[in-house]
Amino acid sequence: MSRVDQGLAFVFPGQGSQTVGMLAELASLNSIVKATFSEASEVLGYDLWQLVSEGPSETLNATRQTQPAMLAAGVAAWRFWKDSSDVIPGFMAGHSLGEYTALVCAGSLDFKAGIRLVAERARLMQEAVPEGVGAMAAIIGLDDEKLIAACAEATTADALVIPANFNAPGQVVIAGHATAVAKAGELAKAAGAKRVVTLPVSVPSHCPLMKQAATEFRKLLDATDFAAPSIRVLHNVDVEEHADAEAIRTALEHQLFGSVRWTETIRVMAGQGVDRYIECGPGSVLAGLNKRIVPDARTQGFSDSQTLDKAKELAA
Repeated sequence: MSRVDQGLAFVFPGQGSQTVGMLAELASLNSIVKATFSEASEVLGYDLWQLVSEGPSETLNATRQTQPAMLAAGVAAWRFWKDSSDVIPGFMAGHSLGEYTALVCAGSLDFKAGIRLVAERARLMQEAVPEGVGAMAAIIGLDDEKLIAACAEATTADALVIPANFNAPGQVVIAGHATAVAKAGELAKAAGAKRVVTLPVSVPSHCPLMKQAATEFRKLLDATDFAAPSIRVLHNVDVEEHADAEAIRTALEHQLFGSVRWTETIRVMAGQGVDRYIECGPGSVLAGLNKRIVPDARTQGFSDSQTLDKAKELAA
């Protein structure tokens, strides 16, 4: 008999948390991991588990492979969890791509349909902006209002930049045309930012340069079935829950060119009584962000047997 813990949330990482060899130990403990990847491989037409297990990392790190690989990893870890624990979280959320994982795990989106969506999402994002035209940069140690002002000042009629990921207080990623991103970085430094780090990405995600991709992606969303989630899911772009299929489609469409509001997402869940988070899937990026957003909250990653035991302790 499952038990819902309203003080517990599962959060799912996005691109950047993937590594060659991820989930290898979990796969040795339960066949459900490889079975999940096999389902994804049927949709993709190549062996996703082999890529994740053996690399090369350059191929795994390419957007078109990363997005389905991270979705499959998060779903596999969730299925492993359900097979080994009776605790169900009160909330779910995912960072950027991780939102699709949350929707699949909450029963809103069929897994194979999700794999098709994220594979096409990756293709459209990659094709939307020519190489070198767009850029992203992490701005460390500047408050949001000053950074928003720097982006506004750096934006011209020909080049735009916006805050793309509000990841944590004092940690925001900006995205847009490379020239405007560079200018906003200079203005941010002048305004007191501790560091400006250009990110090694080819796609300027979560900014208006993705609007054409979003228009094309909407056609795919319209052809995809969505159900009301069985677990409450907070969406990136509006920090709202949606039970209606049309509202879910619109949130996912707008997420492509709108900001990821992770700081608000965690604060809203904390305001609803969530004080423990399990980062379901590889890496510990979200654990680091969550600690900065709500210092009293605890986040435990879960991607192998050792972290599974710790996650079960947290859930207990």
